[in-house]
Amino acid sequence: MSEPVAWSPEGTPRSSRFDDIYRSASGGLAQARHVFLGGCGLPQAWAGQRCWRILETGFGLGLNFLAAWRAWKDDAQRPGLLHFVSAEAFPVAAADLVRSAQAHPELQELAADLAAQWWGLVPGVHRLSFDSGRVLLTLCIGDARAMLSEQAFAADAVFLDGFDPARNPQMWELPLFKAVARLCRRGTAIATWTVAGQVRRDLQQCGFEVDRVPGLSPKRECLAGRFAPAWASRGDPVATPLTPGRAIVIGAGLAGSAAAASLAQRSWQVQVLDAAAQPATGASGLPAGLLAPHTSSDDSLLSRLSRAGVRMTLQQATRHLRAGTDWDFTGVLERRAPDARAPADLGDEGRAWQEPRADGVWHSAGGWIKPAALVQAWLSTPGVQFRGSVRIERMQRTGIHWQALDVRGQLVAEADLVVVAAALGSGTLLPDLALMPVRGQVSWATRDDTTSMPSGPVNGNGHFLPSVPLAEGPAWLTGSTYGRGDTSLEPRDADQLANLDRLRTLAPEVAAALAPAFVDRAVQAWCGVRCASSDRRPLVGELAPGLWVSTAMGSRGLTFAWLAAELLAARLHGEPLPLPMRLASALDVARQRAAG
Repeated sequence: MSEPVAWSPEGTPRSSRFDDIYRSASGGLAQARHVFLGGCGLPQAWAGQRCWRILETGFGLGLNFLAAWRAWKDDAQRPGLLHFVSAEAFPVAAADLVRSAQAHPELQELAADLAAQWWGLVPGVHRLSFDSGRVLLTLCIGDARAMLSEQAFAADAVFLDGFDPARNPQMWELPLFKAVARLCRRGTAIATWTVAGQVRRDLQQCGFEVDRVPGLSPKRECLAGRFAPAWASRGDPVATPLTPGRAIVIGAGLAGSAAAASLAQRSWQVQVLDAAAQPATGASGLPAGLLAPHTSSDDSLLSRLSRAGVRMTLQQATRHLRAGTDWDFTGVLERRAPDARAPADLGDEGRAWQEPRADGVWHSAGGWIKPAALVQAWLSTPGVQFRGSVRIERMQRTGIHWQALDVRGQLVAEADLVVVAAALGSGTLLPDLALMPVRGQVSWATRDDTTSMPSGPVNGNGHFLPSVPLAEGPAWLTGSTYGRGDTSLEPRDADQLANLDRLRTLAPEVAAALAPAFVDRAVQAWCGVRCASSDRRPLVGELAPGLWVSTAMGSRGLTFAWLAAELLAARLHGEPLPLPMRLASALDVARQRAAG
């Protein structure tokens, strides 16, 4: 290895020997393959597995991840899903990732894909998705020990990496090794380049059996071993993962279709049942919705959750939808009231999420999406079958299976797993859930090219989308009302005028130009009833063995549907969480039972 380099919060090394790390990167791939992959028995060890989970203690320039991803792509016996979880206190710049792979042609395309998603890495957990969602990188930005304490999964292999123990001792201390051991099952492989005596002794104290093995020149030796504590283990960090089988998802909106696609990606055969004849006929039938993170002066729970959800939804839109037709990555301008407190300072890395400007806050990570297009894309996932015009009245457990019954008590479907994602209908099937209807009315009309419009969406007290291609032609949309406890789907003139009032705050000149059309009732209305919980956060989790729920997305279905689906899948299968545990707990349906 080259001389250790200490990284600054800006991702620039304080050492004057900046180029040394790139010169060492030319041999970094060989080290990744020999020390880390080879030391953990890869790729042979993952052959035929459904899922493989790698834990790394220092991401650095990403060569270990790229090497593992490359090995996965090249292996005909690769697992269906590769998870790579890595902690990094100070991420480098995206350009550095690309530069470090220049010496390795087989990594250059992968490094470019990684760099494309390498933005907005504020402290916390970030889920990046590659290879059609079959390679998932969970980046834990912050102190490694603290970050690992926010995870709950059993690693199959551990890459113990970082600079020299003498220069970065916190990456090689006993407390960190204990945090790593907590995420290991008996038999988890571990590998590292250092053979320092104190490292060996501390690893052995944590239950690892490690041996010196031939190293890569100029180092004669490295370490490889297994987690094999001499004491009785208290058990793996998670329960035994569920084996994929048959699943029923009730509800074909954003939440239900996302859950179905996430399960199918993990080899489940999924039936999606809905009372309507077609998918996305409820609140998910909105012509187009806004996707933008929430901001707050204290970087609240909702703000942090929304950033995680927006990132994951953008990945799904990029993968599945037609840019400019089904969605557009436009960025979003947030207008704030003059007396509103400034949003929390997220530092340089936070500019993609929120950049203060004279006219508001700019979100580079934002745009508009047609929810129905995303629903259709998720329902098209291999392994998912949609059945409409099926109203499920109740569910019952029979042995190890769940049965869904219609209004006549007749069996509609039977499966090992049920996910209830039917918005307000979830409360009919699960009466213990506290759900609230929220009526929303959106105003829209085809564009008049004589009216000057903003270049992109505007958000604040309501939102305005200046140009969305609909069947009727390019259109603008604005709204929405927020009627708590209201379930009416009839358009209301008063709500149209309320939307105009909101538009006067968001875009006064546009509102003045469009006001005559509102007064003349030439503006169309779309109405939908959303489902919310008492604290306005989704409800995701297990209610009984094999019975799960993913509902109450409120007015942020585009933000939360895929995040909730992946959180549900992670808990079912013992996978790394896409969120820190504290944030995941904030979505857990168990909080309602605790409050009750």
